[in-house]
Amino acid sequence: MRWGRAGLAGALIAVAPAATGAANDHALARDWIVEAESPDARFTLRDGVIDIDTPKGLTLWWRRDLSSPVTISFRAMAVAEGGANDRVSDLNAFWMARDRDGGSVLAHRRSGAFAQYDDMLAYYVGIGGNRNTTTRFRRYIGQPGNRPILPEHDKADAADMLVANRWTTIRLIADGHRIAVERDGRRLFTLDDPAPYARGHFGLRTTFSHLRIARVSITCR
Repeated sequence: MRWGRAGLAGALIAVAPAATGAANDHALARDWIVEAESPDARFTLRDGVIDIDTPKGLTLWWRRDLSSPVTISFRAMAVAEGGANDRVSDLNAFWMARDRDGGSVLAHRRSGAFAQYDDMLAYYVGIGGNRNTTTRFRRYIGQPGNRPILPEHDKADAADMLVANRWTTIRLIADGHRIAVERDGRRLFTLDDPAPYARGHFGLRTTFSHLRIARVSITCR
């Protein structure tokens, strides 16, 4: 990926390149940090598309620290092509994530197991979790074993789940007290946070699934 100037003054846009082969490997290593629970996890970048194929938990962290106001946008597909991990589940993400002491989440590596992220301060969305039966938003408070959730942030309607082999566009927003998740132009979740997380990292997250991610852009104002 490369950073360039576009749109509003001061906006920073992350753009996936169309390179192939070794250039893709270099881009992944340069721009992303992978925490994978299984040595059998596979993650590649080809023609601007990140492919994540994993039998267990995996988090792909964008290396750059972000500050609010910020909008993170990407396209995603849950793959169902007969592969061992093609389960159509768990299109998840963290944003504005930091350790509970205020330090960087990248200061020490986690194994990729979901419970190891409980001690963060972060916003989290999980679309099509639990075998594509739940879609949830959480505000992590840095307490292991405690992932608070409001009733209105726990959805189970079919319209809020993943559709196999179909691209969907996700926008994650942290704009002062206004925290939001949008999907295909529709507001999925919103939170008026009186103590907002104003700085931290963005990470793509999944478990036992096969996802494709494209057109990642990060816009800071």
